[in-house]
Amino acid sequence: MVEKKEPKKKTVKKAVAPAAAAAPKKAAAKAKSPKAARKASAAARESSPPAAARAEAPVSRGPAPIGVQDLRPSPGATRARKRVGRGPGSGTGKTAGRGNKGQKSRSGYHHLRGFEGGQMPLHRRVPKRGFTNIFRVVYDVVNISDLDRFDAGESVNPQKLAERRLAHGRRPVKILGDGELKKPLTVSAHKFSASAKSRIEAAGGTCEVLNR
Repeated sequence: MVEKKEPKKKTVKKAVAPAAAAAPKKAAAKAKSPKAARKASAAARESSPPAAARAEAPVSRGPAPIGVQDLRPSPGATRARKRVGRGPGSGTGKTAGRGNKGQKSRSGYHHLRGFEGGQMPLHRRVPKRGFTNIFRVVYDVVNISDLDRFDAGESVNPQKLAERRLAHGRRPVKILGDGELKKPLTVSAHKFSASAKSRIEAAGGTCEVLNR
């Protein structure tokens, strides 16, 4: 038997309004045109804040950390060393600022303090007068007017004088009779002048001589 072929159904195309079909084409054309692109970029620039305003805007960042790597000497505190013997153009070429010949131009030159090239040195050619006594004893001097700050009947010794900053503390103490003393004190020192001893005893005090 011969199969009968069914007739094909005809598809009817819907009519599209010409204005609606042309709208997306016009929008695409506008988007592709350079004039529209320039307008869009100008509008974007107007809407966004200027660069100066963006730069002035405060940025919430903490202080930059400071470490050992940030330490620098003060300006002018350090200088590069003078490089000598680097040719005539450097100003210190050839003899490197040492002159032509002689002991000072050689490497390893050294002399003793006060040496004047064989000439009689200054410390030997000046006249000498007197001498320095190396056995001289230096005393801390305290006057009896300074002892008046202590209370009556108190015992005064070099340690208490050092606490009141009247003596050095490591040198022997000598009491001198400058001023007046109106309190009886027991004064211990390494040496007394005659006037100091008489005035301390006249005020009712006593003097004790300490061994150095």
